[in-house]
Amino acid sequence: MDTLTPAEVADVLGVSPNRVRQLLREHKLMAVPGSGNSRIPADFLQDGAVLRHLPGLLTVLFDGGYSDQEAFDWLFRDDDTLPGTPVQALRDDRHTEVTRRAQALAF
Repeated sequence: MDTLTPAEVADVLGVSPNRVRQLLREHKLMAVPGSGNSRIPADFLQDGAVLRHLPGLLTVLFDGGYSDQEAFDWLFRDDDTLPGTPVQALRDDRHTEVTRRAQALAF
């Protein structure tokens, strides 16, 4: 998995590194758990922006009781029924199915 620093993400998004840190705090973007907000998956960005439906999906996961690690693992876990990972489905604009699954998994 390719990852980027907050400064690299800021360059891609055309914002300041402080804005990237704010997006992380607000759970509109997520860093690799355990990286201290210093490594952000490149797959979370597309066409110079945060992946379109990622913030809403993160809200569903965190409101559903997922920890950072659990949410991250779920986002990148292969699912033969999607097919692929939830992140890949988001990138392919199949967000409705991914969000529905996240809502069903809430505990």
